[in-house]
Amino acid sequence: MSNIHFYHEGEGQPVLLIHGFCETSEMWREFSSALSSDNSVFSIDLPGFGLSPIESDHTTLEEVAVQVEEWMHDHKIQSPIVIGHSLGGYVALALLELLGNELKGVGLFNSTSFADSEEKKAMRNRALIFIEKNGVTKFVDSFVPQLFPENRRAELAKEIESAVKDAHRSSLNGLLAFTKAMRDRPDRSSVLNHFHGKKMMIVGTKDTAVSLEDSRKQEGLFTHYHEIEGMGHMGMIEEKERTLTFVKKFVADCDR
Repeated sequence: MSNIHFYHEGEGQPVLLIHGFCETSEMWREFSSALSSDNSVFSIDLPGFGLSPIESDHTTLEEVAVQVEEWMHDHKIQSPIVIGHSLGGYVALALLELLGNELKGVGLFNSTSFADSEEKKAMRNRALIFIEKNGVTKFVDSFVPQLFPENRRAELAKEIESAVKDAHRSSLNGLLAFTKAMRDRPDRSSVLNHFHGKKMMIVGTKDTAVSLEDSRKQEGLFTHYHEIEGMGHMGMIEEKERTLTFVKKFVADCDR
């Protein structure tokens, strides 16, 4: 049996929600609750985050996709709609490469199918040095608030505090392993292009973690593309109602 921790709500079409870096399944609570009236919603903790263990400070997104596939098999989850935030989107694409049209739909939420640029890889390397030197708490305390737009940090102070608290549940191995995995991941735009199911992308124009220019280059790959003016990297918190509306419509369209 897989040791991926998860929670489950509702019955119907399976929907799998995958959190991002320095996050846990808890971030999806409100989305899961809203979607569970018509769907069987699963929210997982990726290895090294929340309550899912990780043994090593090395992994690849391909290995994680295999773990998720095994977990799906254990829990008899078939033809899910998979939606991932940031890192969760990279895992969703690795799962898409593994399972292809066995998935019913794929959604990238503040994420990208492109590989890291050289500049971004250098940033990941600097993060690795910082994490190894300073540990989990100091890293997440500085990293998480930057994911929110600067002009809204005062307004979202409570939400940021909650996100930081959740990020404290990240393990040292998890932070190191996934920083390397994100840095080394391949471009998966062709995987997305060959997928016949519905595809969604939610983009924030103020997202400092995912380039707006890169997101716009990928627009043609998606059946559902949504760009939100002024939104940063944490769309499900910053623009909860709007992004939830997009996700609900996407899930309903996948089931048609």
